[in-house]
Amino acid sequence: MESAVRSHPAVADAAAFPVASELAEDEVMVAVLPRPGSVLDPHDLVRHCERELPAFAVPRFIETVPELPLTETGKVRKTVLRERGVTADTWDRTAGVSPVVRPGPG
Repeated sequence: MESAVRSHPAVADAAAFPVASELAEDEVMVAVLPRPGSVLDPHDLVRHCERELPAFAVPRFIETVPELPLTETGKVRKTVLRERGVTADTWDRTAGVSPVVRPGPG
């Protein structure tokens, strides 16, 4: 799933992780680091994911981040992302409301 998200031209890096759902099972969330100078449109990223992934894997939640939390060995610390969960800056594709999306550094 992460490789499909990373294949979007505005994405430099991404981490996918589950977050609790108010409806049933966990939902898919991705934290996305935009490419320098790019502005990420979450609608466009979802359309891209719909072409690349099965429906159950298309993220419900997307949050752009200035950096991903990394371990000393360079792996993404997904526990940090899961613990933070959905925030006020998180875009929810089922809500139809898009927050301001920050451009990548650079």
